[in-house]
Amino acid sequence: MGLVTTKEMLDKAQAGSYAVGAFNVENMEMAQAVISSAEELSAPVILQTTPSTLRYAPPSLYLANVRALAEEARVPVAMHLDHGDSFALAMRCFRAGYTSIMIDGSKKDFEENITLTKAVVDACHSAGIPVEAELGKVGGKEDDLIGGTDNPYTDPDQAAEFVARTGVDFLAVAIGTAHGVYKGTPVLDKERITEIRKVVSVPLVLHGTSGVPDEDVIDCVKRGMCKVNYATDLRFAFSNGIKEVLEEEPDTFDPKKYSSVGRDGVKELVMNRIQMLGSAGKA
Repeated sequence: MGLVTTKEMLDKAQAGSYAVGAFNVENMEMAQAVISSAEELSAPVILQTTPSTLRYAPPSLYLANVRALAEEARVPVAMHLDHGDSFALAMRCFRAGYTSIMIDGSKKDFEENITLTKAVVDACHSAGIPVEAELGKVGGKEDDLIGGTDNPYTDPDQAAEFVARTGVDFLAVAIGTAHGVYKGTPVLDKERITEIRKVVSVPLVLHGTSGVPDEDVIDCVKRGMCKVNYATDLRFAFSNGIKEVLEEEPDTFDPKKYSSVGRDGVKELVMNRIQMLGSAGKA
């Protein structure tokens, strides 16, 4: 089928009250696992790379792997920049051929975030590439967002203004999730999704989902989340498979032997997430 943009798949998800899984991939095996899962379940799927991943290898290299797999796939596959941290990186991925771009100006003040986001939107929309942005702050392990009272949640009124002024296609909102490994059970302000949904028409995105209980994710999707991101869980699944092989057979030297077990672990996880999000059979 080849690569597609995220625009049509997320608009369909919003209309159908389900979510599309967006999975961060670090290598060929993880990309194989994600797309194989989507094929078996006939589901649209988004593959993503972060700025840290793109410091390890260039976007053209990751894109080449995903594009080759997507061309053989029978389901819609998109390649997305996750948490683009600058206009320069957004344009680098845009020019490389990514079919969806996120610009994350959430660390900036409201007006600076609007200015940065609109610049990326204007550039990407000229070629029909959709843009995701973030308002509020989805924390990381250093932010200790779990159960706190000072969490920088997304304000619904600001969200409506932000979308109107930037023309962004999708909006990542902060409701108490965090990236990385949670120190406890995350406390989510799910009612905030409902309030944002009342005033924002574009599809909403949930970040920091690894480690969030399934029932909470399902409720978030019912309330309007259309794209749900996973990264940390996939890294654990892949790494645990490798460790398992090397613990049992420490003299193993063929990377294919242990990488294939890591790939199987990622595939099992991704298939579970696709079914939970309700996107199986939606390709």
